[in-house]
Amino acid sequence: MPDDWSTLLAAGVDLYLDLLPGEGRREGLERALREAIRSGRLAGDSRLPATRALAEELGLSRGTVSAAYDLLVAEGYLLARHGSGTTVAHVPHAATHHAHRPAPVPQHDLRPGTGDVSTFPVDLWLRSARRALAAAPSAAFGYAEDLRGRPELRAALADYLGRARGVAASPDRIVVTGGYVQTLTLLARVLGPARFAMEDPGLPFHRELVAHAGNEVVPLPVDERGAEPAALPADVRALVVTPAHQYPTGVTLHPARRRALIEWARSIGGFVIEDDYDGEFRYDRQPVGALQALAPEHVVYTGTSSKALAPGLRLAWVVLPPHLVEPVLEELRLSTLGTDALGQLTLADLIGTHGYDRQIRGGRARYRRRRDALVAALAEFPRLTAAGISAGQHILVTLPSDGPGEAELIELAHRRGLALSGLAEHWHGSTAAPERMKGLVVGYGAPTEVGYRRALGVFVDVLREAYGG
Repeated sequence: MPDDWSTLLAAGVDLYLDLLPGEGRREGLERALREAIRSGRLAGDSRLPATRALAEELGLSRGTVSAAYDLLVAEGYLLARHGSGTTVAHVPHAATHHAHRPAPVPQHDLRPGTGDVSTFPVDLWLRSARRALAAAPSAAFGYAEDLRGRPELRAALADYLGRARGVAASPDRIVVTGGYVQTLTLLARVLGPARFAMEDPGLPFHRELVAHAGNEVVPLPVDERGAEPAALPADVRALVVTPAHQYPTGVTLHPARRRALIEWARSIGGFVIEDDYDGEFRYDRQPVGALQALAPEHVVYTGTSSKALAPGLRLAWVVLPPHLVEPVLEELRLSTLGTDALGQLTLADLIGTHGYDRQIRGGRARYRRRRDALVAALAEFPRLTAAGISAGQHILVTLPSDGPGEAELIELAHRRGLALSGLAEHWHGSTAAPERMKGLVVGYGAPTEVGYRRALGVFVDVLREAYGG
C-alpha cells in the first residue's frame, strides 16, 4: 500500500501526492509530481507553492523540495522564472493520447437535427429563473419527491399541450424526462421485449435505442400519405410514428391513416408512440393536432423543448395512458433520481407567462423565412423536388435517377466545407435498395442567420457544379 503524503495546498488548490514504499523522499516527490503532470492532474501554467511552503506541508527539508524542482525544470516538466515562482510547463500527457477527439466542426452545416441555439431567449429565461427561484419551495432543492417531475411544470404543460397541440393531458399523467432519448428508452423498456414497428425511412439512432432495449425493430413503410397501417407486420405491439411531420420525408399523416392506426391499437391492445418533435412549426396553416387526442388510452404522446428552445436544456415530456404511469416511474426510479428541478421550475414560469409561446411564434417566422429562401434557391434546378416544406426545420430534396447520387453530392459539398445528410442512411437495413428514393435531408434550423445565408450559397454552388445552371 502506498504511504499517503497528504494533500498539498498549492495556491488554494488541493493536489494528492503519494510515496511508494522503499522510495527516497526526493525521488518520491519527483515521481509524484512528474506523474501528476503527465496524467494532466497538474495542468500547464499551474503555479506550484514555494519550496519552503511545500516543505512545511509535506514535512520535508527545503533542500529536498528544491532539488526535486530543479530536476523537473531540467527535464522540461516545470518552469522557473525569477519573480514568478515555479509553474507547470505545457507537455503532452497520457490522457492526450487516449482522449476522445470530437469530429471537426464543418465550416457550413445544413444537416438536420437542431434549431438555431443562438436565438435562445436568454433574457426571458433569466427572468423566469429569478421568479422561479424566488418562489421555489425548499423541497425543490432536494431529491425529487415525485419522479413524474415538478408539479408546477406538469400543470403548465397540461395547459399548454391542451390548448396548443390538442393533447388530452392531466398533470398526473405527464412525466418529465431528460430528453426524447431518455423518453424513448424508458418506453422501449416498459413495453418490451416486443416487436416495435418504426417508420421506414426514419432516424437510425432511434431504431438503435429501441433495439438496444431488447426489442425487435421492424420497418413500417412510409409513402406520400405517411406511415402505412395496412403494412404493419404481425405480432407488433407498439409502433413509433411522427404524424405531424414525418422524419425525414416531411409527410403529414393522412386522416384516414390516423384513424386506421387508432383502430389497430384498440383492436389488439397495442400502443402508438407519437413523436411530436416539431409539431408547433407549421407554415401553411394551423399546426396539425396531436394524434393522442383520438385515443388517450392507446397513444403515448412525447414532446421536447429542444426545437423551441435548445437541446442543451435536456427537458422533454411524455403523456402516458393511466396504466403505464407506474411502470414508467418504476423504470425511471431504477435509472435516475429525476430531472433538473431548477430547469423545470424555470420552464414552468416561461410557459405560464407565455414567453414559451412568444419564442415559438418568433421561431416559426424565422424558420419560415429560411424555408422560403431554400425553396426559392431550389427553383433554379427543375430536376430536383422539394418535399416536406409545409413544416419543421428541414426539407427532403429528392434527386433524379440519372444524375449524381447522394454520396457524390455529399462529397462535393464536403470539399467546399459544407456538411449535408443523405436519405440513404435513414432506411432500415445497412444498405438502401437500388429502387428506393434518393435524396438529401437538408436542415435549415441550426446555423445562425448569417451562417445560414452563407451555407445556402455554398449549397447552391454545389448543385450548380452537379447539375449546371
